[in-house]
Amino acid sequence: MKRIALLAVVVAAVGLSSDAQENKNPVVVIDTSLGAIKVELYSDKAPITVKNFLGYVDDKFYDDTLFHRVIGKENSDDKKDFMIQGGGFEKGMKEKKAKAPIKNEAANGLSNLRGTLAMAREKDPDTAASEFFINVDSNKFLDADKDKKVAGYAVFGKVIDGMAVVDKIKAVKTHSKGDYDNVPVEDVVIKSVRRAK
Repeated sequence: MKRIALLAVVVAAVGLSSDAQENKNPVVVIDTSLGAIKVELYSDKAPITVKNFLGYVDDKFYDDTLFHRVIGKENSDDKKDFMIQGGGFEKGMKEKKAKAPIKNEAANGLSNLRGTLAMAREKDPDTAASEFFINVDSNKFLDADKDKKVAGYAVFGKVIDGMAVVDKIKAVKTHSKGDYDNVPVEDVVIKSVRRAK
C-alpha cells in the first residue's frame, strides 16, 4: 500500500514538473557582435507578439541583421538614454522584407521599463512586424493609456542576462546614413537569435 502511495506521489510530481515546463516562458539568446543578450519572452502576456517573434527566430530571419537605430545619452542630442532597435535591416541599411503586421498588444499590463523588449511599429498601432527594441531606460511614455487614447508599444519580454552588452551597444557612436538617423558608425550585427536550450 505504501509503495502504491509513494508511486502516486512520484507520478504527480513528474506531472507537475512537465506542466511547469510547458507553461514556462520561452527564452532566446540574441548573439551580437558585441556579446550575447538572453531574453525571457512573456507568452502569457503577449501571445500574438511572442508567436510572431519566435516565427522570425525559427526562420532565422534575424541572422546577420543590425541594431540599426541606437539612442543613448552618449550619442543623442538631448543626452538621454532611450533604446536600441533592430530586426529589420541588413548591412548597408538594406531593409528586409517582413511578414504581415500583427495586432498591437501594448495594453497587456507590461511597462516599457529598462531592460524590456518591445515591438517597433509605425504610426498605426497594428503595424509591428519584425523590428523590436530594448529599452535602455524606463520609457513609460511608450506605454498604452488606460483610456485607450495612447496605443502604446507592446512589451513582450525582458533581458535576463546581458544588460552590460545592451549598455555597450547603446554607447556606440552614431550618425545619419541616407534617410536614417542614429545609425551606428560601425555595424552592430545581430549574428543570430535562437531559442535557449
